[in-house]
Amino acid sequence: MSFDPKTNKFPYPMETDSHYLKVHMDRGIVFDTEYPYIDRSKAFRFKQCLVRLLLNVLVFPLCRIRLGLRIEGRENLKKHKAVLKNGVISIANHVHMWDYIAVMRAIRPFHSSLLSWAPNINGENGTLIRMVGGIPIPENNLAATKTYLKAVRDLLRDEHGWLHIYPEGSMWEYYAPIRPFKRGAAHIACDSEKPILPLGFSYRNPGWIRKKIFRQIATFTVRVGEPLFPDSTLNPKEREKDLTERCHDAVCRLAGIDPKDNLYQAIFDNSKRIDYYTDIYGVGYTGSH
Repeated sequence: MSFDPKTNKFPYPMETDSHYLKVHMDRGIVFDTEYPYIDRSKAFRFKQCLVRLLLNVLVFPLCRIRLGLRIEGRENLKKHKAVLKNGVISIANHVHMWDYIAVMRAIRPFHSSLLSWAPNINGENGTLIRMVGGIPIPENNLAATKTYLKAVRDLLRDEHGWLHIYPEGSMWEYYAPIRPFKRGAAHIACDSEKPILPLGFSYRNPGWIRKKIFRQIATFTVRVGEPLFPDSTLNPKEREKDLTERCHDAVCRLAGIDPKDNLYQAIFDNSKRIDYYTDIYGVGYTGSH
């Protein structure tokens, strides 16, 4: 029996990039031109090393248990090692609060940084998000945006520079279809001339113990794809559009969805596509792997 997305009872918003989980704290951090979007201080790096040790010893095993996690496609990391070590952007559908931990485990031994919604960095989990590589995206501040983008470019120029982005724009737990993608990942990839590595989360039915005792809705499989490169023959606008569409198709396929069967095929930067949202169960979902 395949996982049935209609059993979900989560309050998904009408706009497909909106957040529905509440941040209960505001630490008052200002993300301006002076903020260290990538903190290279010795003290911060030392703390990160300790956190990575904790991840390997405790958190990754817990993630495997908590999500029932299976990882497929890791051979692509070895196959494309020469490309990945020169800087890459990874993407995935955002379907669980722990899915970035799953991404980090899937791409080992590479270490990634993560673009994060600014209120999350300012919230109660902000310190932890920063320790695992979180980079806040400044809001309503053009000068700060330029500073943050420069920091991201510098990161990708570093050897083994790795940036993870959720192009759907927000986290929707256990959501089955792949939502429209923002152009941000493709813009950064084209601007920095780096490839995008797609990953896709799909769901499996939980076993009796998980379902009856732990009330777990589904278990997870994450698949690692192969890098996609910007098409240098296209003009900048078309290059971003083309890469966004190819990335969306790739994540669909990795999640067990045939993008040709979806009504929202090749839709991006359109969070108000309400007809897509309200007809999600008529789009040929096959993500039961």
